[in-house]
Amino acid sequence: MKRILLVAAVLATHAAFAADTLINGSAEAGKSLAATVCAACHMPDGNSVNPVWPSLADQHATYILEQLQAFKSGARQDPLMSAQAQALSEEAMHNVAVWYASQTLRPGTADPALLEKGQRIYQGGIAEENVPACMACHGPAGQGNAAAKYPVIGGQHADYIVLQLKAYAAGTRKTDPNQMMRNIASRLTEEQMRAVASYLQGLAPEPAKQ
Repeated sequence: MKRILLVAAVLATHAAFAADTLINGSAEAGKSLAATVCAACHMPDGNSVNPVWPSLADQHATYILEQLQAFKSGARQDPLMSAQAQALSEEAMHNVAVWYASQTLRPGTADPALLEKGQRIYQGGIAEENVPACMACHGPAGQGNAAAKYPVIGGQHADYIVLQLKAYAAGTRKTDPNQMMRNIASRLTEEQMRAVASYLQGLAPEPAKQ
């Protein structure tokens, strides 16, 4: 069984790596774009200082690109990002995705009072509420899966994660395949959201390779 799990983990890692390398873009061009267009919110290196804006450093390029495309098409709505994405060409989106994927994420710290509860939900889910373990899709260290376009969430701002869980629960964010996140988030209380978000804020994922 251990060997099977190890092989599965290796295959998943290779699949994630292959997916990100499918994003053709120039990191240098992305660096310039990040400094002039994205830095006000996400900072040039992708480590945002405002906890309601996501850190993009070390995020899968496949995921960044998909979200930029969603903002531009209107599939995902945000007053700031929708306007920014409208001005980006497809090439520019590829470039900035590659740049931020190449940067190093600086995780925060978890609230000690929420750590145990958040860890329990992330690793084991909530059986009585039919909530699966978050790590089933996002990995034990929150590293996500580039091939499946599951984002890196380890080290992400807790406030941002809570906002997204609330948006999924309310149905105002609909970019999840087969309503996966909407179904899960709608079963969580705000207290549970904050606990798992705090745990994730202090979780350092393995760096995603571009």
